Amino acid sequence: MLTVWKRTLAGFVAVVAATFGLGAVTPARAQETPGGLAALRDVVLVGNSVGGTVSFLAGRTFAVVGSFNAIPDLQQRLAEMTPGERLGYETARAQLGDRFVDDLAVAADGRTLYVSRANLADLVAFDLGTHQQLWRFKVAGIHADHLALSPDGARIVISASTEQKAQVVDARTGGQVGTFATGAYPHANDYSPDGRRIYNASIGVTALPWYLEFLKGPRQLTVVDAQTLRVVRTYTFDHGIRPAVFTPDEKIMYAQLSYLNGFVEYDLTAGRILRTVNLPYSPEGQALGRDSYPQNSAHHGMALSGDNSKLCVAGTIDDYVAIISRPALSTDRVIPVGDQPYWATTSVDGQHCVVTNSKSNSVSVIDYRTAQEVARIPVGNFPQRERLAQVSPDVLPALAG
Repeated sequence: MLTVWKRTLAGFVAVVAATFGLGAVTPARAQETPGGLAALRDVVLVGNSVGGTVSFLAGRTFAVVGSFNAIPDLQQRLAEMTPGERLGYETARAQLGDRFVDDLAVAADGRTLYVSRANLADLVAFDLGTHQQLWRFKVAGIHADHLALSPDGARIVISASTEQKAQVVDARTGGQVGTFATGAYPHANDYSPDGRRIYNASIGVTALPWYLEFLKGPRQLTVVDAQTLRVVRTYTFDHGIRPAVFTPDEKIMYAQLSYLNGFVEYDLTAGRILRTVNLPYSPEGQALGRDSYPQNSAHHGMALSGDNSKLCVAGTIDDYVAIISRPALSTDRVIPVGDQPYWATTSVDGQHCVVTNSKSNSVSVIDYRTAQEVARIPVGNFPQRERLAQVSPDVLPALAG
């Protein structure tokens, strides 16, 4: 019996090793680190916004290793809404359609999943092993947007889209720590690598048409002291700030802006645009009017390669990904991908850009060096945000099931 058990364990370890790109791993090493704790597995989290699920991809092979239902309580939430909350829900739904998983992260223990649930206007925590909801935080207003987990794992900052503020939540308890003011329709949140600053980008009221852009409200990058939540600097823009990436020294930001078919290079010290890079339109993108851009975004999705030498740019209306070389900002290649690429993130090894194709329910994997698509993986319904994470191996059976 013991021999059979050992063979079964060895077979399971071999499957896990192959899936996660671990190479030859012995059963003992697969289950424990020198400190006696389970070795965490690198994953890519893919939030399937319409489906309300999270796909888990192996961090190095990009194989699908599991899925998680992030709205098991949907009917309960709808039934418990006040008339005002239901009106807000239907208002957001009328503008955006069904949107549930907006953003996501996993705690350092590899067992707790945090999800910003857009039209439900909340932030929830789940145990990945038991699927139990640990806590729920009601976000102010009618829509929850991007979140960011602090580098130390203690706090979560989340944008309250309709309230012109971001809220900071205790990651352990789900209680509010504080808030800070933002521009109109706060969107992305990013912590500095050292955790001392929060960058919040606002996009303005996207429901208004292009010709009324001057009424969309302040579109700005707000820099906040992460400890005190005091605003330390504000950068104003003429257009909404879409996905952006920051150089490690925090001197340069590369940002996509509303309606721009390309991106800008922005000097964070001087507070000015250094260069604007216009990328080509596809025939489909050229045919679209500005008010047909998804939430005002011509391009939506940026990532920086592991060695900081390349940018990966999702050409949303153009159905392509562009790989750009720094510092010249020259285009290596424009790569056709799926329908409406909507987010980009760099893999844990720094060598691949992973892009969600929101309308074709897939993820494209782009090799930074060759600027070629090397894989396309089916995921859930309307994938948008992706995040890197690590999960405990003991939750994998629950995800696979």
